[in-house]
Amino acid sequence: MEYLDLTLPSVAENLALDEALLLRAEAGQGDEVLRFWEWHSPAVILGAGGRLAEDVDEAACKVDQVPIFRRSSGGGTVLLGPGCLCYSLVLSYERDPALREIQSSFRFILDRVRDGLLGIHPGVELAGTSDLAVAGRKCSGNSQQRKRRFLLHHGTILHAFDARLVDRYLRMPAREPDYRLERKHSELLTDLAVDSSELRRRLSIAWNATAGMSSWPKEAVHELVEIKYGRPEWTRRR
Repeated sequence: MEYLDLTLPSVAENLALDEALLLRAEAGQGDEVLRFWEWHSPAVILGAGGRLAEDVDEAACKVDQVPIFRRSSGGGTVLLGPGCLCYSLVLSYERDPALREIQSSFRFILDRVRDGLLGIHPGVELAGTSDLAVAGRKCSGNSQQRKRRFLLHHGTILHAFDARLVDRYLRMPAREPDYRLERKHSELLTDLAVDSSELRRRLSIAWNATAGMSSWPKEAVHELVEIKYGRPEWTRRR
């Protein structure tokens, strides 16, 4: 598997790069990838089907100049910022039959991520459909975009994150997993309290991602920003 540790200059470019890597693999021009990136300030990221008015306190975001974007994968709205590591996996369905179905694919992927993190905290476990948690508190949220031959798996891992910011910028979700127990965001979320470089190292080992990516699809990223991720019409479509 190829390895890419790259944060581009804008959130829109980072979201576009993940989809570009998926499209490149789907077109037969690339293969499986593990990518990491982090963002230096708060930014709201809607899921592909998320509803802006229901999920986000847009007035608070405007006051604090927190930008809002929409990703290509499903799942709930999240807040990025310091102390939140983003990881992306482009995986072939040929890797394992479990990847062909949504629910089994989350379990397959998160089992491996969890196993990679157990050395940091032995209590990491699967929670709900697409989360990892410690003692009932969420440390990782995940989502997917699926094509015919490959899928894109988005994940976040909290390691030094100020969860109080999520209470300010995001509304309570309309749908929530049973384990949430109607807790507000800052009561639900927790950190793994480890340096992000150690998270990168452990996940790279877990996925055997040892081949550094020699080039990434710059033109496709530029095009996706122009037609999609950089356009208010995409962000505000729902």
